[in-house]
Amino acid sequence: MEFKIAVLPGDGIGPEVVAQAVKAVDAVCARFGHKASYRYADVGACAIDRCGDAFPEESFQTCVDSDAVLFGAVGDPKYDNDPLAKVRPEQGLLAMRKKLGLFANLRPVETFSKLVHKSPLKEDLVDGAEFMCIRELTGGMYFGQKGRLDGGDTAYDTNIYHRYEVERIVKLAFEYAQRRRRHLTVVDKANVLESSRLWRQIAQEMAPSYPDVQVDYMYVDNAAMQLIRCPKFFDVMVTENTFGDILTDEASCITGSMGLLASASIGELTSLFEPIHGSYPQAAGKNIANPLATILSAAMMFEYAFALMEEGRAIRDAVARSIEEGFVTEDIAEGGASHSTSEVGDWIAACILKK
Repeated sequence: MEFKIAVLPGDGIGPEVVAQAVKAVDAVCARFGHKASYRYADVGACAIDRCGDAFPEESFQTCVDSDAVLFGAVGDPKYDNDPLAKVRPEQGLLAMRKKLGLFANLRPVETFSKLVHKSPLKEDLVDGAEFMCIRELTGGMYFGQKGRLDGGDTAYDTNIYHRYEVERIVKLAFEYAQRRRRHLTVVDKANVLESSRLWRQIAQEMAPSYPDVQVDYMYVDNAAMQLIRCPKFFDVMVTENTFGDILTDEASCITGSMGLLASASIGELTSLFEPIHGSYPQAAGKNIANPLATILSAAMMFEYAFALMEEGRAIRDAVARSIEEGFVTEDIAEGGASHSTSEVGDWIAACILKK
């Protein structure tokens, strides 16, 4: 097969970790007889610096004209520390999600037995934890009407959801639960928020169509607690945009490092694959960032965008082996023996080629 892949490295450590994922993709193509071509584009702070737009039209067209998007991260301290900035890197990420119609963010949480001791939770709580967080990505407070009143002294953000937005993400969640352990947890704040009451109403209406799936309804504050108390309770979790943003970052701590978790954003146009971590500007250019989440995002790209499960498994096996053999970056290294970002990328590519 031939693939056209849009590569948007973004800001901070994005270019460094994405480069390692490209190495893994190239190794898979060499091993399985595929061909990948890459088109690079800007998003985030680097795009603002170049043209004043966090997600310029040419970047959007590059994504639309590709079979999949491999994305790094956005964010830069010079914008983070300026509350009056008119254009921000994160606006590029939101625009990318909206224009590509990426309504569903899939974040699998998986533990590695060799690293469970690095989790802030007790080993017996996290060992064997494995679940999928499905976050609605193009609605809610991030995209609702917002503004300032009273000369800027009063601010508001509107959390709005339409029935069709809830139905399509909940339907997807039920379908993923059917493929897994048939257990779905719908997370909301229906005791307080009208938008959450709509979510719960629609989920309850849809549940009879999936009689093989056990459904739980959980308030977001309780869900945050249960992720820490008993993460192995969850199989598939679905929730709205803001809650999902917070809960998935919390869930990343279960593995012991945010640098281990990949994600896929799917929807109406080209699907996008990215690590869940941010741009980590403090590490940018130092060749120390953990590339495993981005490399695992490439595995998800083969599985979800191209339906090539064996190719995705080849990447996952190489990542698992790198962890097992301790060929990792400093954030998860043991005994002071660590390797650079690029060294880990080279090692994983070589491991893929060795079959």
